Amino acid sequence: MKSTKIWDVRDYHTHFESYPKLDEIISTYEKGGLVVLPTETVYGLGANACDDQAVQNIYKAKGRPSDNPLIVHIYETEQLDAFVAEMTESTIKLMEAFWPGPITFILPLKKGYLCDSVTGGLDTIAVRMPSHPVARTLLKVLNKPIAAPSANLSGRPSPTTFDHVYQDLNGRVDGIIQSSQSEAGLESTVLDCTSYPFKVARPGTITRTMLNEILPDSIDENEITFTDKPIAPGMKYKHYAPDTPLKMIQQINGPIYLGAHEDWSNVAFIIPKSLEHFLPKESPTIILSETTDDITTANHNLYDALHRLDQLPSINMAYIYGYLESNEAEALVNRMIKATNHQFVKDELL
Repeated sequence: MKSTKIWDVRDYHTHFESYPKLDEIISTYEKGGLVVLPTETVYGLGANACDDQAVQNIYKAKGRPSDNPLIVHIYETEQLDAFVAEMTESTIKLMEAFWPGPITFILPLKKGYLCDSVTGGLDTIAVRMPSHPVARTLLKVLNKPIAAPSANLSGRPSPTTFDHVYQDLNGRVDGIIQSSQSEAGLESTVLDCTSYPFKVARPGTITRTMLNEILPDSIDENEITFTDKPIAPGMKYKHYAPDTPLKMIQQINGPIYLGAHEDWSNVAFIIPKSLEHFLPKESPTIILSETTDDITTANHNLYDALHRLDQLPSINMAYIYGYLESNEAEALVNRMIKATNHQFVKDELL
């Protein structure tokens, strides 16, 4: 079991370059260590993307299948010249519009610079430029791409707070950079730019509508499916799931049927506050947002709610409200479907 260092940088967000132990963090990366870093989406488990052993250690620390590709994080677009074979004008236009920010581009790989383990055996590479000031400073000073999947055990809810990371990875990594809660709360949008029209491999807070506003009619409206090899994180394996059995309620139009469970004190709900009055009074509740149309707040709170669910005592079943599917809620509903392993309840409780 590793001795995991904690670097509390909460007072250095806007001037992380002056953090007294920045050199220690950079040295840990350079020596092949694993360091958890904050980003605007979720916390990431980072390693030098050019160090094959370090990247393999990411898979080991997470218990992650080795064919599940990692996202490489960069500081500036000029770094792409070393490991991307080509980019279209359309791709560059989207990068200019949304980077730094919560979007990942899948691009054709130029081999020889990044280590082989980072791609999951593919001839493409997933790249993003985070906007979080701490992550950006790290990438600038290290001057190497950082491979960084979400900093959680594989299949578990992604981490949006330091506590989430500590619970899963303390003793498995060399260090954790302690920052505030991730702003977006969901992983980045992943856009496959290796064919046209471009395809959304994983929805995120940058929506199809937003992409089409920059490049009209450039985004395939069909969902990507996979065969043997996933081209992006979150496609193939069960993801984001709490330990507590969880089902999605697709509608709540009236009081919950009181005979559905013998003891409602053992049944929890994750819902908007505006629907709380429909629930049995005995049931513990976790509020995801104030109203059913506040998607931004629900995105921000989702993973924290799933972590909190597992900390509730004596809960043997839970339900989460599935927000009405829309362009804005696509990423939120996507994560809920995976967290519940496609377990739906429509009207059995009503």
